[in-house]
Amino acid sequence: MDIAWYVFAFIVAIGVLVTVHEFGHFWVARRLGVKVLRFSVGFGKPLLSWRRGADDTEYVIAMVPLGGYVKMLDEREDDVRESDLPRAFNRQSLGVRTAVVLAGPMFNFLFAILAYWVMFAVGVSGSRAWVGEISQATPAELSGLKSDQEIVEVSGRSTPTWEAVTQEIIAASLDSSSILLTQQNISGDRFDRVLDLGDVVVDDLTRGHFFSALGFSPKRPTFTPILGEIEANGAAASAGLEPGDRIVSADGETIDSWARWVEFVRARPGQQSRVQVQRDGARLEVLLTPAVRHDDNGSYGRIGAGVEPLEHELDQFYATVRYGLFDSAGKALGKTVDTTVLTLRFFWKMLRLEVSLENLSGPISIAQYAGHTAKVGFSKFVGFLAIVSISLGILNLLPIPVLDGGHLLYYFIELLKGKPVSEEAQFLGQRLGIAMLFGLMGLAFYNDLTRIDLMGRVSHWLIRFIG
Repeated sequence: MDIAWYVFAFIVAIGVLVTVHEFGHFWVARRLGVKVLRFSVGFGKPLLSWRRGADDTEYVIAMVPLGGYVKMLDEREDDVRESDLPRAFNRQSLGVRTAVVLAGPMFNFLFAILAYWVMFAVGVSGSRAWVGEISQATPAELSGLKSDQEIVEVSGRSTPTWEAVTQEIIAASLDSSSILLTQQNISGDRFDRVLDLGDVVVDDLTRGHFFSALGFSPKRPTFTPILGEIEANGAAASAGLEPGDRIVSADGETIDSWARWVEFVRARPGQQSRVQVQRDGARLEVLLTPAVRHDDNGSYGRIGAGVEPLEHELDQFYATVRYGLFDSAGKALGKTVDTTVLTLRFFWKMLRLEVSLENLSGPISIAQYAGHTAKVGFSKFVGFLAIVSISLGILNLLPIPVLDGGHLLYYFIELLKGKPVSEEAQFLGQRLGIAMLFGLMGLAFYNDLTRIDLMGRVSHWLIRFIG
Protein backbone atom coordinates (compact mmCIF):
# COMPACT_ATOMS: atom_id res chain seq x y z
CA MET A 1 0.00 0.00 0.00
CA ASP A 2 2.90 2.35 0.76
CA ILE A 3 4.38 1.73 -2.69
CA ALA A 4 1.01 2.41 -4.34
CA TRP A 5 0.69 5.63 -2.33
CA TYR A 6 4.21 6.77 -3.30
CA VAL A 7 3.51 6.05 -6.98
CA PHE A 8 0.22 7.94 -6.81
CA ALA A 9 1.81 10.95 -5.08
CA PHE A 10 4.68 10.89 -7.59
CA ILE A 11 2.33 10.87 -10.58
CA VAL A 12 0.31 13.76 -9.11
CA ALA A 13 3.47 15.78 -8.39
CA ILE A 14 5.09 15.20 -11.78
CA GLY A 15 1.78 15.71 -13.56
CA VAL A 16 1.27 19.10 -11.93
CA LEU A 17 4.83 20.30 -12.51
CA VAL A 18 5.03 19.10 -16.11
CA THR A 19 1.68 20.75 -16.87
CA VAL A 20 2.93 24.01 -15.37
CA HIS A 21 6.16 23.88 -17.38
CA GLU A 22 4.53 23.03 -20.71
CA PHE A 23 1.72 25.51 -20.12
CA GLY A 24 4.38 28.21 -19.92
CA HIS A 25 5.57 27.37 -23.43
CA PHE A 26 1.98 27.00 -24.64
CA TRP A 27 0.63 30.23 -23.15
CA VAL A 28 3.47 32.47 -24.34
CA ALA A 29 3.51 30.88 -27.80
CA ARG A 30 -0.21 31.51 -28.22
CA ARG A 31 0.11 35.10 -26.96
CA LEU A 32 2.93 35.82 -29.40
CA GLY A 33 1.05 34.45 -32.43
CA VAL A 34 2.67 31.01 -32.79
CA LYS A 35 0.29 28.22 -33.81
CA VAL A 36 0.22 25.31 -31.35
CA LEU A 37 -0.64 21.90 -32.77
CA ARG A 38 -0.47 19.73 -29.64
CA PHE A 39 -0.21 20.15 -25.86
CA SER A 40 0.81 16.82 -24.30
CA VAL A 41 1.24 15.90 -20.64
CA GLY A 42 3.26 12.68 -20.70
CA PHE A 43 4.82 10.66 -23.51
CA GLY A 44 3.82 7.57 -25.45
CA LYS A 45 0.35 6.27 -26.19
CA PRO A 46 -2.44 8.81 -25.53
CA LEU A 47 -4.82 7.82 -22.76
CA LEU A 48 -7.11 10.77 -23.34
CA SER A 49 -7.19 13.39 -26.08
CA TRP A 50 -9.48 16.11 -27.34
CA ARG A 51 -9.38 19.12 -29.68
CA ARG A 52 -10.58 22.63 -29.14
CA GLY A 53 -10.01 26.26 -30.13
CA ALA A 54 -9.77 28.11 -33.41
CA ASP A 55 -6.48 26.34 -34.22
CA ASP A 56 -7.97 22.90 -33.47
CA THR A 57 -5.20 22.31 -30.94
CA GLU A 58 -4.96 18.72 -29.71
CA TYR A 59 -4.74 18.23 -25.93
CA VAL A 60 -3.28 14.88 -24.81
CA ILE A 61 -2.77 13.00 -21.55
CA ALA A 62 -0.29 10.23 -22.38
CA MET A 63 0.72 6.97 -20.76
CA VAL A 64 4.23 7.84 -19.45
CA PRO A 65 3.95 10.77 -17.01
CA LEU A 66 7.68 11.59 -16.96
CA GLY A 67 7.52 14.72 -19.09
CA GLY A 68 5.51 16.42 -21.77
CA TYR A 69 5.82 18.66 -24.78
CA VAL A 70 4.21 21.41 -26.82
CA LYS A 71 4.30 20.85 -30.57
CA MET A 72 4.23 24.07 -32.54
CA LEU A 73 3.84 24.66 -36.26
CA ASP A 74 7.35 24.39 -37.76
CA GLU A 75 8.59 24.02 -41.35
CA ARG A 76 11.48 21.87 -40.15
CA GLU A 77 9.05 19.15 -39.03
CA ASP A 78 6.02 19.31 -41.34
CA ASP A 79 4.76 20.91 -44.51
CA VAL A 80 3.12 24.24 -43.70
CA ARG A 81 0.38 25.91 -45.71
CA GLU A 82 1.40 29.27 -47.13
CA SER A 83 -1.34 31.02 -45.15
CA ASP A 84 0.10 29.63 -41.91
CA LEU A 85 3.75 30.51 -42.58
CA PRO A 86 3.66 33.73 -40.48
CA ARG A 87 2.61 31.62 -37.49
CA ALA A 88 5.33 28.96 -37.84
CA PHE A 89 7.77 28.88 -34.94
CA ASN A 90 10.86 28.83 -37.17
CA ARG A 91 9.68 32.04 -38.90
CA GLN A 92 9.53 34.01 -35.63
CA SER A 93 12.05 36.62 -34.55
CA LEU A 94 14.87 35.70 -32.21
CA GLY A 95 13.13 37.56 -29.37
CA VAL A 96 9.85 35.64 -29.83
CA ARG A 97 11.59 32.26 -29.99
CA THR A 98 13.63 33.08 -26.89
CA ALA A 99 10.52 34.15 -24.97
CA VAL A 100 8.65 30.95 -25.87
CA VAL A 101 11.54 28.68 -24.84
CA LEU A 102 12.28 30.64 -21.66
CA ALA A 103 8.62 30.59 -20.59
CA GLY A 104 8.65 26.94 -19.44
CA PRO A 105 11.35 27.32 -16.76
CA MET A 106 10.01 30.73 -15.75
CA PHE A 107 6.56 29.26 -15.10
CA ASN A 108 8.23 26.70 -12.83
CA PHE A 109 9.71 29.52 -10.75
CA LEU A 110 6.38 31.38 -10.72
CA PHE A 111 4.64 28.19 -9.59
CA ALA A 112 7.17 27.83 -6.76
CA ILE A 113 6.32 31.34 -5.55
CA LEU A 114 2.61 30.50 -5.68
CA ALA A 115 3.14 27.17 -3.86
CA TYR A 116 5.21 28.78 -1.10
CA TRP A 117 2.61 31.54 -0.81
CA VAL A 118 -0.10 28.93 -0.23
CA MET A 119 2.14 27.05 2.21
CA PHE A 120 2.87 30.11 4.33
CA ALA A 121 -0.75 31.30 4.22
CA VAL A 122 -2.20 27.93 5.22
CA GLY A 123 0.57 27.30 7.74
CA VAL A 124 3.15 24.54 7.96
CA SER A 125 3.99 22.71 11.18
CA GLY A 126 7.30 21.29 12.28
CA SER A 127 9.32 20.19 15.31
CA ARG A 128 10.89 22.99 17.30
CA ALA A 129 14.68 22.81 17.44
CA TRP A 130 15.21 21.64 21.01
CA VAL A 131 18.68 20.16 21.46
CA GLY A 132 18.96 16.75 23.11
CA GLU A 133 22.10 14.79 23.94
CA ILE A 134 25.49 16.23 22.95
CA SER A 135 28.45 13.97 22.15
CA GLN A 136 31.91 14.64 23.53
CA ALA A 137 34.71 16.18 21.44
CA THR A 138 32.34 17.18 18.63
CA PRO A 139 31.65 20.55 16.97
CA ALA A 140 28.47 20.86 19.06
CA GLU A 141 30.28 20.40 22.39
CA LEU A 142 33.23 22.61 21.42
CA SER A 143 30.82 25.39 20.44
CA GLY A 144 29.19 25.33 23.87
CA LEU A 145 25.85 24.10 22.54
CA LYS A 146 23.61 23.15 25.48
CA SER A 147 21.02 20.40 25.93
CA ASP A 148 17.42 21.36 26.71
CA GLN A 149 17.81 24.67 24.87
CA GLU A 150 16.17 25.62 21.59
CA ILE A 151 18.04 26.88 18.49
CA VAL A 152 16.02 29.95 17.54
CA GLU A 153 18.38 31.65 15.05
CA VAL A 154 21.12 30.66 12.62
CA SER A 155 23.27 33.52 11.32
CA GLY A 156 20.64 35.96 12.56
CA ARG A 157 17.80 34.27 10.61
CA SER A 158 14.81 32.93 12.54
CA THR A 159 14.61 29.12 12.72
CA PRO A 160 11.25 28.08 14.21
CA THR A 161 11.70 24.39 13.24
CA TRP A 162 14.42 21.80 12.74
CA GLU A 163 13.81 22.00 9.00
CA ALA A 164 14.80 25.67 9.02
CA VAL A 165 17.86 24.94 11.19
CA THR A 166 19.16 22.22 8.86
CA GLN A 167 18.61 24.33 5.73
CA GLU A 168 20.46 27.32 7.17
CA ILE A 169 23.39 25.28 8.47
CA ILE A 170 23.76 23.35 5.20
CA ALA A 171 23.66 26.58 3.20
CA ALA A 172 26.28 28.16 5.47
CA SER A 173 28.53 25.07 5.30
CA LEU A 174 29.03 25.56 1.55
CA ASP A 175 31.13 28.70 2.09
CA SER A 176 31.79 29.25 5.80
CA SER A 177 34.03 27.44 8.29
CA SER A 178 31.92 28.61 11.23
CA ILE A 179 28.38 29.74 11.88
CA LEU A 180 26.59 31.67 14.62
CA LEU A 181 23.77 29.85 16.41
CA THR A 182 21.45 31.46 18.97
CA GLN A 183 19.95 29.23 21.66
CA GLN A 184 17.11 30.04 24.03
CA ASN A 185 16.34 28.32 27.32
CA ILE A 186 12.94 27.60 28.82
CA SER A 187 13.01 31.00 30.60
CA GLY A 188 13.54 32.90 27.34
CA ASP A 189 17.20 33.81 27.92
CA ARG A 190 19.30 33.78 24.73
CA PHE A 191 22.90 32.65 24.22
CA ASP A 192 25.12 32.88 21.13
CA ARG A 193 27.23 29.87 20.11
CA VAL A 194 29.83 29.74 17.34
CA LEU A 195 29.66 26.34 15.62
CA ASP A 196 32.96 25.35 13.97
CA LEU A 197 32.34 23.60 10.63
CA GLY A 198 36.00 23.31 9.64
CA ASP A 199 36.15 19.52 10.04
CA VAL A 200 32.56 18.84 8.95
CA VAL A 201 32.06 17.22 5.53
CA VAL A 202 29.17 18.81 3.63
CA ASP A 203 28.14 15.44 2.20
CA ASP A 204 27.58 14.11 5.73
CA LEU A 205 25.15 16.96 6.40
CA THR A 206 23.14 16.27 3.26
CA ARG A 207 23.08 12.46 3.23
CA GLY A 208 21.36 11.55 6.47
CA HIS A 209 24.18 12.21 8.95
CA PHE A 210 23.37 15.81 9.84
CA PHE A 211 23.12 15.39 13.61
CA SER A 212 25.87 12.80 14.04
CA ALA A 213 28.28 14.94 11.98
CA LEU A 214 27.68 17.93 14.26
CA GLY A 215 27.60 15.86 17.42
CA PHE A 216 24.12 16.27 18.90
CA SER A 217 20.61 14.90 18.60
CA PRO A 218 17.15 16.47 18.69
CA LYS A 219 15.38 16.30 22.02
CA ARG A 220 12.65 13.68 22.01
CA PRO A 221 9.20 14.86 23.06
CA THR A 222 8.14 13.57 26.48
CA PHE A 223 4.41 13.16 25.90
CA THR A 224 2.12 11.90 28.65
CA PRO A 225 0.99 8.31 27.78
CA ILE A 226 -2.60 9.18 26.89
CA LEU A 227 -4.28 7.24 24.08
CA GLY A 228 -5.63 9.15 21.12
CA GLU A 229 -7.05 7.60 17.96
CA ILE A 230 -7.54 3.82 18.17
CA GLU A 231 -7.73 1.62 15.10
CA ALA A 232 -10.80 -0.56 14.74
CA ASN A 233 -10.02 -4.26 15.17
CA GLY A 234 -6.52 -3.47 16.46
CA ALA A 235 -5.01 -4.96 19.61
CA ALA A 236 -5.86 -1.86 21.68
CA ALA A 237 -9.53 -1.93 20.60
CA SER A 238 -9.75 -5.68 21.24
CA ALA A 239 -8.42 -5.17 24.79
CA GLY A 240 -11.13 -2.57 25.49
CA LEU A 241 -8.85 0.48 25.53
CA GLU A 242 -10.51 3.78 24.64
CA PRO A 243 -9.34 7.24 23.50
CA GLY A 244 -8.42 9.32 26.55
CA ASP A 245 -7.15 6.38 28.61
CA ARG A 246 -3.94 7.23 30.46
CA ILE A 247 -1.52 4.32 30.73
CA VAL A 248 -0.39 3.98 34.36
CA SER A 249 1.58 0.72 34.45
CA ALA A 250 2.15 -2.48 32.54
CA ASP A 251 3.11 -5.79 34.19
CA GLY A 252 3.83 -3.83 37.35
CA GLU A 253 6.20 -1.41 35.59
CA THR A 254 5.36 2.30 35.84
CA ILE A 255 4.80 3.94 32.45
CA ASP A 256 5.71 7.62 32.79
CA SER A 257 5.95 8.67 29.12
CA TRP A 258 4.64 7.76 25.70
CA ALA A 259 8.17 6.83 24.56
CA ARG A 260 8.45 4.29 27.39
CA TRP A 261 5.02 2.87 26.46
CA VAL A 262 6.08 2.46 22.81
CA GLU A 263 9.25 0.66 23.91
CA PHE A 264 7.21 -1.66 26.14
CA VAL A 265 4.74 -2.56 23.37
CA ARG A 266 7.36 -3.06 20.63
CA ALA A 267 9.37 -5.40 22.87
CA ARG A 268 6.41 -7.76 23.43
CA PRO A 269 4.97 -8.97 20.10
CA GLY A 270 2.29 -11.57 20.74
CA GLN A 271 2.83 -11.51 24.54
CA GLN A 272 -0.07 -10.84 26.87
CA SER A 273 0.44 -8.10 29.50
CA ARG A 274 -1.65 -6.70 32.35
CA VAL A 275 -2.06 -2.98 31.75
CA GLN A 276 -3.50 -0.51 34.23
CA VAL A 277 -5.16 2.60 32.82
CA GLN A 278 -6.84 5.63 34.34
CA ARG A 279 -10.26 6.45 32.87
CA ASP A 280 -12.64 9.10 34.20
CA GLY A 281 -10.86 9.15 37.55
CA ALA A 282 -10.99 5.37 38.03
CA ARG A 283 -8.34 2.73 37.49
CA LEU A 284 -9.00 -0.27 35.28
CA GLU A 285 -6.94 -3.29 34.34
CA VAL A 286 -7.01 -4.82 30.87
CA LEU A 287 -5.24 -7.73 29.19
CA LEU A 288 -3.37 -6.51 26.12
CA THR A 289 -1.64 -8.68 23.49
CA PRO A 290 0.27 -6.60 20.89
CA ALA A 291 -0.04 -7.84 17.31
CA VAL A 292 3.10 -9.25 15.71
CA ARG A 293 4.66 -7.19 12.96
CA HIS A 294 7.93 -7.66 11.05
CA ASP A 295 10.56 -5.39 9.53
CA ASP A 296 14.19 -5.78 8.46
CA ASN A 297 15.27 -5.85 12.11
CA GLY A 298 12.92 -8.67 13.12
CA SER A 299 9.51 -8.76 14.83
CA TYR A 300 7.91 -6.06 16.99
CA GLY A 301 4.64 -5.41 18.77
CA ARG A 302 1.90 -3.05 17.62
CA ILE A 303 -1.46 -2.21 19.22
CA GLY A 304 -2.98 0.27 16.75
CA ALA A 305 -3.23 3.36 18.94
CA GLY A 306 -1.82 6.85 18.72
CA VAL A 307 -0.91 9.42 21.34
CA GLU A 308 -3.06 12.37 22.38
CA PRO A 309 -0.54 15.01 23.53
CA LEU A 310 -1.58 17.62 26.07
CA GLU A 311 -1.83 21.15 24.68
CA HIS A 312 1.20 22.49 26.56
CA GLU A 313 3.27 19.52 25.34
CA LEU A 314 2.41 20.31 21.73
CA ASP A 315 3.22 24.00 22.20
CA GLN A 316 6.62 23.11 23.67
CA PHE A 317 7.75 20.74 20.92
CA TYR A 318 5.90 21.86 17.78
CA ALA A 319 5.53 25.17 15.95
CA THR A 320 3.27 26.28 13.11
CA VAL A 321 4.69 28.87 10.71
CA ARG A 322 1.84 30.96 9.30
CA TYR A 323 1.62 34.49 7.88
CA GLY A 324 -1.08 36.78 6.53
CA LEU A 325 -1.88 36.84 2.82
CA PHE A 326 0.33 39.83 2.00
CA ASP A 327 3.22 38.80 4.24
CA SER A 328 3.05 35.31 2.74
CA ALA A 329 3.67 36.72 -0.73
CA GLY A 330 6.91 38.39 0.37
CA LYS A 331 8.01 35.30 2.30
CA ALA A 332 7.24 33.11 -0.73
CA LEU A 333 9.36 35.26 -3.04
CA GLY A 334 12.25 35.24 -0.56
CA LYS A 335 11.98 31.48 -0.05
CA THR A 336 12.01 30.87 -3.81
CA VAL A 337 15.11 33.03 -4.26
CA ASP A 338 16.89 31.35 -1.33
CA THR A 339 16.08 27.84 -2.57
CA THR A 340 17.13 28.71 -6.13
CA VAL A 341 20.46 30.17 -4.97
CA LEU A 342 21.14 27.19 -2.69
CA THR A 343 20.38 24.72 -5.50
CA LEU A 344 22.69 26.57 -7.90
CA ARG A 345 25.46 26.66 -5.30
CA PHE A 346 25.14 22.92 -4.74
CA PHE A 347 25.23 22.28 -8.47
CA TRP A 348 28.34 24.43 -8.86
CA LYS A 349 30.03 22.61 -5.98
CA MET A 350 29.19 19.27 -7.65
CA LEU A 351 30.71 20.44 -10.94
CA ARG A 352 33.89 21.34 -9.04
CA LEU A 353 33.75 17.95 -7.26
CA GLU A 354 33.61 19.72 -3.89
CA VAL A 355 30.28 18.05 -3.14
CA SER A 356 29.56 14.41 -3.96
CA LEU A 357 27.45 13.56 -7.00
CA GLU A 358 25.54 11.22 -4.68
CA ASN A 359 23.44 14.25 -3.73
CA LEU A 360 21.60 13.92 -7.07
CA SER A 361 18.15 12.42 -6.61
CA GLY A 362 16.21 10.41 -9.16
CA PRO A 363 12.58 9.34 -9.60
CA ILE A 364 12.62 6.81 -6.73
CA SER A 365 13.74 9.41 -4.18
CA ILE A 366 11.28 11.95 -5.56
CA ALA A 367 8.46 9.39 -5.27
CA GLN A 368 9.46 8.66 -1.65
CA TYR A 369 9.51 12.36 -0.75
CA ALA A 370 6.22 12.92 -2.57
CA GLY A 371 4.52 10.10 -0.69
CA HIS A 372 5.95 11.13 2.67
CA THR A 373 5.01 14.81 2.38
CA ALA A 374 1.54 13.94 1.07
CA LYS A 375 1.01 11.77 4.17
CA VAL A 376 2.22 14.52 6.51
CA GLY A 377 -0.17 17.14 5.16
CA PHE A 378 -1.21 19.52 2.41
CA SER A 379 1.26 22.29 3.30
CA LYS A 380 4.25 19.92 3.33
CA PHE A 381 3.25 18.49 -0.05
CA VAL A 382 2.85 21.95 -1.55
CA GLY A 383 6.29 22.91 -0.19
CA PHE A 384 7.73 19.77 -1.77
CA LEU A 385 6.15 20.74 -5.11
CA ALA A 386 7.81 24.15 -4.85
CA ILE A 387 11.26 22.62 -4.32
CA VAL A 388 10.92 20.18 -7.22
CA SER A 389 9.50 22.92 -9.45
CA ILE A 390 12.58 25.07 -8.79
CA SER A 391 14.84 22.09 -9.52
CA LEU A 392 12.94 21.41 -12.75
CA GLY A 393 13.30 25.05 -13.79
CA ILE A 394 17.05 25.04 -13.11
CA LEU A 395 17.55 21.68 -14.85
CA ASN A 396 15.82 22.91 -18.00
CA LEU A 397 18.01 26.02 -18.10
CA LEU A 398 21.22 23.99 -18.23
CA PRO A 399 22.99 24.58 -21.59
CA ILE A 400 22.41 20.99 -22.73
CA PRO A 401 20.98 20.47 -26.22
CA VAL A 402 17.41 19.01 -26.18
CA LEU A 403 16.72 21.00 -22.99
CA ASP A 404 15.38 24.56 -23.02
CA GLY A 405 18.82 25.81 -21.99
CA GLY A 406 20.35 24.18 -25.06
CA HIS A 407 17.95 26.05 -27.33
CA LEU A 408 18.74 29.28 -25.51
CA LEU A 409 22.45 28.58 -26.08
CA TYR A 410 21.77 28.20 -29.81
CA TYR A 411 19.87 31.51 -29.78
CA PHE A 412 22.74 33.23 -27.99
CA ILE A 413 25.16 31.98 -30.67
CA GLU A 414 22.70 33.18 -33.32
CA LEU A 415 22.66 36.61 -31.68
CA LEU A 416 26.47 36.78 -31.82
CA LYS A 417 26.83 35.38 -35.37
CA GLY A 418 23.81 37.07 -36.89
CA LYS A 419 22.51 33.77 -38.32
CA PRO A 420 21.05 30.55 -36.91
CA VAL A 421 23.21 27.60 -35.91
CA SER A 422 23.45 25.12 -38.79
CA GLU A 423 21.16 22.09 -38.83
CA GLU A 424 24.21 19.79 -38.83
CA ALA A 425 25.52 21.41 -35.63
CA GLN A 426 22.10 21.22 -34.03
CA PHE A 427 21.79 17.52 -34.95
CA LEU A 428 25.20 16.76 -33.46
CA GLY A 429 24.33 18.78 -30.36
CA GLN A 430 21.06 16.90 -30.01
CA ARG A 431 22.84 13.53 -29.98
CA LEU A 432 25.37 14.83 -27.47
CA GLY A 433 22.60 16.30 -25.34
CA ILE A 434 20.64 13.04 -25.27
CA ALA A 435 23.78 11.18 -24.19
CA MET A 436 24.46 13.72 -21.43
CA LEU A 437 20.85 13.62 -20.25
CA PHE A 438 20.77 9.82 -20.13
CA GLY A 439 24.07 9.86 -18.23
CA LEU A 440 22.65 12.32 -15.70
CA MET A 441 19.45 10.31 -15.32
CA GLY A 442 21.43 7.08 -14.97
CA LEU A 443 23.57 8.57 -12.20
CA ALA A 444 20.51 9.85 -10.35
CA PHE A 445 18.79 6.46 -10.67
CA TYR A 446 21.92 4.69 -9.42
CA ASN A 447 22.01 7.03 -6.42
CA ASP A 448 18.40 6.13 -5.67
CA LEU A 449 19.16 2.41 -5.69
CA THR A 450 22.20 2.93 -3.49
CA ARG A 451 20.25 5.00 -0.95
CA ILE A 452 17.58 2.39 -0.46
CA ASP A 453 20.09 -0.50 -0.68
CA LEU A 454 17.79 -2.22 -3.15
CA MET A 455 19.99 -5.26 -3.71
CA GLY A 456 20.43 -5.75 0.03
CA ARG A 457 16.67 -5.61 0.56
CA VAL A 458 16.00 -8.04 -2.31
CA SER A 459 18.56 -10.49 -0.88
CA HIS A 460 16.97 -10.17 2.58
CA TRP A 461 13.49 -10.85 1.20
CA LEU A 462 14.73 -13.84 -0.83
CA ILE A 463 16.44 -15.34 2.21
CA ARG A 464 13.27 -14.94 4.29
CA PHE A 465 11.13 -16.37 1.48
CA ILE A 466 13.38 -19.39 0.83
CA GLY A 467 13.91 -19.95 4.57
